[in-house]
This record gives sequence, C-alpha cells and structure tokens, in this order.
Amino acid sequence: MDLMTFITLIIIAFAVVMIVAGLFAAILGSGKSRAYGGIMLVAGLIVGIVWFYLTGWSDIEPFCGVELYDALYSAVVDLIAVVIGALIAVGIFLAAVLKS
Repeated sequence: MDLMTFITLIIIAFAVVMIVAGLFAAILGSGKSRAYGGIMLVAGLIVGIVWFYLTGWSDIEPFCGVELYDALYSAVVDLIAVVIGALIAVGIFLAAVLKS
C-alpha cells in the first residue's frame, strides 16, 4: 500500500465518522450541540465529496494514482478479517477463563 492510498483511507474514514457523528448530534442534540452536529455533517460531506472528486475524476498528479475502489475494497476486507480474528481470540480467552 502506498502513501496516497493510506491517506485516502484516513480521509474517507474521517469523512464517514464526521457525517455519522454529525447526524447523531443534529438529530439527538439540542441547542449548541445540534448546531455543532450540523457543522460536522457539512464538514464531513465537503471533505468526502472533495476527496472522491480528487481521487476519482481529477488529473492532479498525486491523486490520480489512487485506485479508490480497490483501496476501499481491501480496507473493508481487512477490517472484516481483523474483527473475525479478534472475536475468535476473545472467544478462546473467555472459554479459558470461564473453564478455570
């Protein structure tokens, strides 16, 4: 994985978390927290849209080398593998602790 793919994954994760957190704060919050949630939502949308444009449709040199679909696909597959491995390890740990 090269540096721009790594940065792309960081930026996309940041944008998604900002959108989700902004939605929760805007819907469930009151007063200032609702306003901050709206700001977070808009910021996440702007960052995500700009980054998707730069990596998908622009001819700007550092961004055009990123294969966005491949990067996101491998990131999701890796995340699923990590979660499965962690769940198996926790299951074995709990079985060992509960049996002793």
